[in-house]
Amino acid sequence: MNMRNILFTLTGFSVLFFSSCVENSKAEKEGATLTGTNPTGAASSSDTSVVRTKKKATAAEILEKKEVPVLCYHQIRDWKASDSKRAHDDIIPPANFSQHMKMLADSGYHTILPDELYDYLNYGKKLPEKPIMITFDDTDLDQYTVGAKELKKHGFKGVFFIMTVSIGRPRYMSKAQIKELSDDGHVIASHTWNHKNFAEFTDEDWEIQIDKPTKTLETITGKKVEYFAYPYGVSKAANLHKLQEHGFKAAFILSTKRDSEYPLFTIRRIIDPGTYTAKNLYNSINKSFK
Repeated sequence: MNMRNILFTLTGFSVLFFSSCVENSKAEKEGATLTGTNPTGAASSSDTSVVRTKKKATAAEILEKKEVPVLCYHQIRDWKASDSKRAHDDIIPPANFSQHMKMLADSGYHTILPDELYDYLNYGKKLPEKPIMITFDDTDLDQYTVGAKELKKHGFKGVFFIMTVSIGRPRYMSKAQIKELSDDGHVIASHTWNHKNFAEFTDEDWEIQIDKPTKTLETITGKKVEYFAYPYGVSKAANLHKLQEHGFKAAFILSTKRDSEYPLFTIRRIIDPGTYTAKNLYNSINKSFK
């Protein structure tokens, strides 16, 4: 074989070898896309689509899972002489709130957000050790000035259920403050327009209390709004499916019983009363969520 033929032969082998490498690389990437792994075979921890290729859990399977503690707060301020004794449950002094957040951090709790809870309940996604969710209702300004600052001290993130009629009013959060919370990694969610009891919704309320507030919050944050908290913690079994139809993935009650057909739309929370010590709260968490 002369030198010219040798060169042609070597060139042919090189082209074939290069083409084979390209095809193998392409196949690996396609396999990673289909299986939810990277080319080395390791699962991508940042891609929740991997989890959601699994079949969703049934209502019965969700109800069998261990409940994740979810706390609910309203006003974070010192009590006034005009406050009723009952109001002390919904108003927690800043010093108490600070002590309670420190207790959670010292006890090894890790805050999670609704998407993580949703994926755990639906697909069995693993949660951090001792998960907990911290939520705030009603848009009160002190949730921004006091609550968010305390969370930040411990690396915690929270969920803020916004009543949109109050945005920008005295003692309530502004659009800019809500946007800042969202940008800082907290979740902004819906709590109706003006706190109307969900059990008393009329047909027109689905636009007034649900759709319009959703659009308002999505315009402010630039993110989808997919979670809801019932005013007064009151749901209505006959209307739970409608929340799903209006774009929500899950909804939160207070400490009443979960719905056997729609457990994702009756996720339990407990109020952390202003009268509680940190030890009271710790015991309540362990007693309330099994």
